[in-house]
Amino acid sequence: MAFRDQTDMGGTAETFLTTHWSLIDGIQQQPDPERAMIGLLLQRYWKPVYCYLRRSGYGNEQAKDLTQGFFHEVVLGRDLIQRADPSKGRFRSFVLHALKQYVIDMQRRQSTQRHIPPEKIVPLDIAHPPAQIETMNTLDAEQSFNYAWKADLLDRVLAEMHDRYVRQGMETHWAVLQDRLIGPVMGDSPPVPYAEICQRHGIENEIVAANMLKTAKRLFRSILEKHVRQTVECGEAVEEELQGVFGFLGSRRTR
Repeated sequence: MAFRDQTDMGGTAETFLTTHWSLIDGIQQQPDPERAMIGLLLQRYWKPVYCYLRRSGYGNEQAKDLTQGFFHEVVLGRDLIQRADPSKGRFRSFVLHALKQYVIDMQRRQSTQRHIPPEKIVPLDIAHPPAQIETMNTLDAEQSFNYAWKADLLDRVLAEMHDRYVRQGMETHWAVLQDRLIGPVMGDSPPVPYAEICQRHGIENEIVAANMLKTAKRLFRSILEKHVRQTVECGEAVEEELQGVFGFLGSRRTR
């Protein structure tokens, strides 16, 4: 996928005020910071954590229990956020390191049950495991963690993009992106020819349709960069992370 061939939107001088680190600082000022913090981290990381555990050899129920235990015991019980150092790179690398240590600890104890108080149980919605777990048979545990993180990031970016186009009455731009790129990347269908796209959606001609796609790709990169900036602290790390996501998209397209 050639999302990366588009110019930056929003500029690289945007401040890093929306990193997880500063978000967490803001959480501490809320009436129930513990609940707010766990909600933020669960939203971003329960799928990668669960997928890591599954690829580490744990069954579905064990992985659920360990995911629950990790967020309760490590993220909350050991003040994971307070021990985080934003100067040491990606937030997800910090989470992954903590998860690895937790798994080692649990293996030493030879138990996955931590007797978590009922009022403290983390509200994980994992009755239905992530669909990506079926595509990770060739990946190791750490690769599965990163795969799940990138897949979930992509889902959030596309959801925000779709909502924005709907609010702005620009559903046709979304339809063009869906036919030309999202469908081929997320599924096995080939890109829809521009002539057919024009006929489907009442677009004047193929040049107009192609320009709509360019506009959509620029918006995609802008939203993606905003989300990536939430997890890293410097410009070089942002670009490295973006390239990793683009590589992930390319690998999905060539499956």
